[in-house]
Amino acid sequence: MWGGTAYRREMISHTGHALEKSDSKIETDRSQPYGEEVVPYSEKDALQLNVGGRGATQRRLKNYQVTMIGFCGGIGTGLFVGTGAAYAKAGPAGLLLAYAVVGLVLWCVMQSIAELATLLPTAGSFPHWATRFIDPSVGFSLAISYGYCYTIAIASEVSAAAVIVSYWTDITPAVVITVGLVLILAINLMSVRFYGETEVLAGSIKVLCFIALVIVSIVITSGGGPNHEAIGFRYWHNPGAWTNYNGITGSTGHFLGFLSAFVNASFSFIGVETVVITAAESVDPHRAIPKAARRVTYRIAFFYILGAFLIGMIVDPRNADLVSGSGNANSSPWVIAIRQAGINALPSIVNACILISAWSAGNSYCWVGSRMIVAMTTDHQLPQVFGKVTKKGVPYVAVIAAWLFGPLAYLSLGSGGAAQAFSWLLNLSTVAGLIAWATLSFCYIRFYAALKAQGVHRDTLPWKGPLQPYAAWVGFIGSTIITLVAGFPVFLKGNWNTSDFVASYIGIPIFIVPIIGWKLWYRTKFARAANIDLWSGRLQEGEIIEKHRPMTWWRRILDWLF
Repeated sequence: MWGGTAYRREMISHTGHALEKSDSKIETDRSQPYGEEVVPYSEKDALQLNVGGRGATQRRLKNYQVTMIGFCGGIGTGLFVGTGAAYAKAGPAGLLLAYAVVGLVLWCVMQSIAELATLLPTAGSFPHWATRFIDPSVGFSLAISYGYCYTIAIASEVSAAAVIVSYWTDITPAVVITVGLVLILAINLMSVRFYGETEVLAGSIKVLCFIALVIVSIVITSGGGPNHEAIGFRYWHNPGAWTNYNGITGSTGHFLGFLSAFVNASFSFIGVETVVITAAESVDPHRAIPKAARRVTYRIAFFYILGAFLIGMIVDPRNADLVSGSGNANSSPWVIAIRQAGINALPSIVNACILISAWSAGNSYCWVGSRMIVAMTTDHQLPQVFGKVTKKGVPYVAVIAAWLFGPLAYLSLGSGGAAQAFSWLLNLSTVAGLIAWATLSFCYIRFYAALKAQGVHRDTLPWKGPLQPYAAWVGFIGSTIITLVAGFPVFLKGNWNTSDFVASYIGIPIFIVPIIGWKLWYRTKFARAANIDLWSGRLQEGEIIEKHRPMTWWRRILDWLF
């Protein structure tokens, strides 16, 4: 039974009820600004009030590590390879518009969750917020679905790494998968600071690779390649800015092409939000998390929107290699354009960057999955054994539990049922990510309602995101729409496929069923805004480890950039 007897039904019948039993522990002068908040808080309080906590993890992530994780973390093969298939279906304008719209939705989600993470830097963050601001049943379900989303993504990325390596050699894919899994486990069992350093290194390589691709793309489209052929906006005119989806002509075909790229783009963006989870292990979440949230704007504009724009200039959307399904550099729109320009040395370099991106993403997903398990432990939704840590604060039991989903990558080597099962698992993980976006946005909507109901001004918070609560509503509605249209191709005439339909939408009942089961068993109630706890679990000034020294002018420039 999830959570065992520790999570007593009478304790959690309503988050507000639990708080009423412990009012003496959370009394505070709500008229005072955040910096003067003096709520006594401990892990013992977290266990009693079900308000989450850090568990026994330690604050070891430096600000620059958190910033780099926010800027580059989660970038896998989607940016370098996955954009090709979307481009073939949508055309230059469709791809650019799709990435811009999804980027807007993600930006809204990020501004919402960054404000929550800065105020409540608890372990796992996401499921705890759902428990506190919506209902414990929603927190339980979100922890399962979001944790699954990222643990299964470990298998996705290491299997992708095996395909990427096949660009150079015929080595058995099982060997590549095994090496990748061992490295991921080893790094995640080390100090979180070491994990942060590996992400900084991998992120730096990703950034340098993308900058190089931007420069090469500009050179190619300007006619500076070995073949000296200027391209300009040729493909915007022929075959045109929009592509007919599956042979459907006119505005309907153009819209469906955009819709296909819209869904594909959302899958590429999933993972950006994970930087917020670092709040519980950041030395200074008040400073690092808002900064990382602001950098997301640059990341969306630089990596995805600029990338989509350049792809529309350098390669023909009718190129068959875009939809070859090779999974390595051969189907990357960047590599296709480089080859057509007569540049022979760069494809292998790009493939190496794609390989590093895949491994780095898998490494990040293991970390995120383990922190979801820790979150369930601190909220009494899993046995406490999963919260055990090493002397350096690494939740080793949770890490191993998350990593154990990685060997599912071996299913991708099979045929028939095994390969189909793996494809289903991947589809489930992407839908779970979208559901998480919608749920997190709704968490902020409930948080905002609680602030108003209890007369708390947002000016007293350590950081507040812009355009609220409108941004949260855009994030919620946009994420919900993407989730609902994710499997639209099966509804087109002659396209029905039961397997594809189930894979696209089974994630919705998987999210709903645990909510129903939890509510039936524990009789939990939807949290009323007036009773939502806004005080327990806040970071106190004395908990901030990193001290800020006066910076020289060049350090200020670097701090502004990164």
